[in-house]
Amino acid sequence: MSTAAVAGQIAEASPRSLARMAGAFQLLEALTATFGEVIVLGKLVVPGNAASTAANILGHERLFWLGFASSLIGVVSHIAWAFLFYQLFKAVNRRLSLFAAFVILVGCAVQAVTCLLYIAPLPILQAGSSLGAFTLPQLQGLALTFLKLNGYAFNIYLVFFGLWCALVGLLVFRSTFMPRVLGVLLAIAGVGWMMYLVPPVANRLFIYIACASAIGEIPLELWLLVFAVNEQRWKEQASTTEASKGDIL
Repeated sequence: MSTAAVAGQIAEASPRSLARMAGAFQLLEALTATFGEVIVLGKLVVPGNAASTAANILGHERLFWLGFASSLIGVVSHIAWAFLFYQLFKAVNRRLSLFAAFVILVGCAVQAVTCLLYIAPLPILQAGSSLGAFTLPQLQGLALTFLKLNGYAFNIYLVFFGLWCALVGLLVFRSTFMPRVLGVLLAIAGVGWMMYLVPPVANRLFIYIACASAIGEIPLELWLLVFAVNEQRWKEQASTTEASKGDIL
């Protein structure tokens, strides 16, 4: 079955099914991206020590590959999550929902770049004589540099993710088929992630940003998985939105 056919079947699914699938992909993205980018790299990377980091990567190659695969699954899951949210919240405002989808697709592209930067150190460290112009310490330093670039790219992704959360929070708040408080909490979480416009400040405030994220994202995820949406109200709002296409926001 083609990708277009699958997307068409998803688009024709009931609002409750869309909501539960969105919640499932939200959970999958959170687990896989966190495992790859946070847990695995946190275990293997020794800040400021290129030699120890290189030894950890080469000594735990399977774990490193698993972290890379997990991060890549996170990107795919986020694209699916974004598509389902667009389908779900275009009933509130099609243009705003489409704009939010464009924002997170750019974010997912950046997230995909982090995966490339993630895996780059491995072929560098395994290059052997093919990179004979470099000394071993230089190769180790280059590998650590790519991992630093991975972190910088991930910070950029978080800014786009934060903006998307704020936009989706507005859509949830304006919806009639989900509790408005979920939208407020998600928007607050989004503002927190957008603090990565200035990473040094965000790093100092990380514990507060993480708490805001948990308070904003976990209740939404659980609501989608357990309660989904009020299907009757979704259909009523979709009909109203369709009848007033002239509205911009």
